[in-house]
Amino acid sequence: MKIPGLLALMIGALPVVANPDDRPFPHVEITNGLVTATLYLPDPNEGYYRGTRFDWSGVIPVLEYAGHQYHGEWFATHDPLGHDGIVGPVEEFEPLGFEQAQAGDQFVKIGVGNLVRPDERAYLFHRRYTLADPGEWHVETGEQQVSFTHVLKNSDYPYVYSKIVSLPTGEARMVLTHTLKNTGDEVIETRVYNHNFFVIDNEHTGPGYRVKIPGDTLSPQGAKGLGDVVGLEGNEIVFLRELQQGEQAYFPDLADGRLVDYALEVQNTKSGASVKISGDKPIAKMVFWSSPTTVCPEPYIDVRVEPGQTFGWTITYEYHH
Repeated sequence: MKIPGLLALMIGALPVVANPDDRPFPHVEITNGLVTATLYLPDPNEGYYRGTRFDWSGVIPVLEYAGHQYHGEWFATHDPLGHDGIVGPVEEFEPLGFEQAQAGDQFVKIGVGNLVRPDERAYLFHRRYTLADPGEWHVETGEQQVSFTHVLKNSDYPYVYSKIVSLPTGEARMVLTHTLKNTGDEVIETRVYNHNFFVIDNEHTGPGYRVKIPGDTLSPQGAKGLGDVVGLEGNEIVFLRELQQGEQAYFPDLADGRLVDYALEVQNTKSGASVKISGDKPIAKMVFWSSPTTVCPEPYIDVRVEPGQTFGWTITYEYHH
C-alpha cells in the first residue's frame, strides 16, 4: 500500500516490531547466521531518527559478528529530531536547490524530503529545517535483507531512491546497494557520504583504534587534534591517547582533492575486531571525524543523474575477528 507522507510497509518474512519495551521504535532484525543486524525503520511520526540531515534508511543500532559489536549509541541523550541523533553506517546527501531557493521556498535532501529554507543564511547541516513533504517510504523485509524505497514526487527534484541492506549467505559481510532514479526535468548533481559511526565493542576512542585510509600519503591540511590526540603513519590514522569529553579528531579531506579507491579499514586492536569497507565508486573527498565515543571515516562519492536516468553504487562491509 502507499500512504503519502507516511510510512508504507510491504512486509515479507519477518514481522516489524513496533514499540516493544526493549526498543521503543519501529525496527526489524535480519541475520544470515553469521552476522545479525537490527535496523530502525523510517517513520515521520514514530521513527528513531526524524532529523533533516541524514537519509532515514539503513539506521543500524546493533550489528554483531562472532561476539563483537560494531555500532551503537555514541551519545548520552537521544533526540529523534536532532541532526546527529543517529547510529550505524548512515548517509547524508548534499542539499539540492538550496542556493536557488528564496526564504520560504523548498529545497531537497535525498532520503528526507522537501525542506523549507527559512531565511537567507547559508545551509547548515546541524540546523533543523521544517519538513514540508517527507515523500513516501516503502519497506520490504526478508530474513537476510531489508529494502527501503523513498519516492519524492511534488518537488523540483523528484526521484525514486532505493537502498537495500543485505547479509549475503555464508559470508561475514553486509552490502548496501543503492539506486537513485531522476524522475524530473533537472539534472541531479550532489555528493553523498557515509558517516559510519563505528563503536566497536564499546571501545573508548584512543590507542585501541587504527584506521587505514586509501592513498599513499594523507593530507594533514586543516586537521584538528593532529599531534595531540591523533597522528598519521603512512596511510593510517593512529590515536596517541584517549579523547576526553569535548575533544575531537578531524581531517577535512585526507585525499586532498584527489580521487582514491574506496578501500578503508577500521581496527579495534584490543578486542581483535575489524571491518574492511569497499565501494564500487571512487572516493571524491575523504573526511575523518572522531569524538571520545565514536570513530568515523566519512568517504564521499560524486552523484550525477540526468533526467530519466538512474545512478547506482554499492558499499560492502567485511567483518573480521
